[in-house]
Amino acid sequence: MNSGHIVTAYNDELTELARAITEMGGLVEKALNNAVEALVRADNELAMATVAADKKIDAMQHLIDEQAVSIIARRQPVATDLRLVIASIHVANDLERIGDMAKSTARRSTQFEGLTMSVQFKNGMRHMGELAQRQVKLAIDAFAAKDKDMAVEVFERDTDVDALYVSLFRELLTYMMEDPRNITMCTHLLFCGKNLERVGDHATNIAEQAYFLATGKSLVSDIEDLRREKLVP
Repeated sequence: MNSGHIVTAYNDELTELARAITEMGGLVEKALNNAVEALVRADNELAMATVAADKKIDAMQHLIDEQAVSIIARRQPVATDLRLVIASIHVANDLERIGDMAKSTARRSTQFEGLTMSVQFKNGMRHMGELAQRQVKLAIDAFAAKDKDMAVEVFERDTDVDALYVSLFRELLTYMMEDPRNITMCTHLLFCGKNLERVGDHATNIAEQAYFLATGKSLVSDIEDLRREKLVP
């Protein structure tokens, strides 16, 4: 095999790795959307389908890990190529964790039989789900496009998800104190809300990998340096 064929095969492997990340991201986005819908609509059938679909997400992570390890072992990538391979491993891990959060939320939604969720909490959970989904999509797009500005946007928007979770936590706590009969439902909702808050954290992790892929630098360090510069008179 001549050097031209070797280079082509290597590039194909890197392209396939990036494609696998995008495919896994699509599965995770769908799982997250379905989990939130199952929760607010009390749709047990959709919830169980979401739980079952997590096996494919896990399988995709194993596939990506195998592809990445194979490329490192056989091709010994350097510079940008090495960053892509290493970042892909990290991103696949965060996507798998988001899938777990979706699965956990879907399972929780099946525990609402005989319980009535208020419209207020349905809207709150749906809104939080939408924010989390937006973060995941933006982070995946940033990684695929190697777009550092999109990565920064994900990082800065994470506070929106955190703030909504704190607000939801306080409302649920008040609701439980007002009537002990609400404790079971509110406890499940607290766990679901925490799952979505953690989704936001994993999306931020993906954004950090996107920034690293685009610049070779740490997103957190660069933002902290920028903030310190703004404080200097």
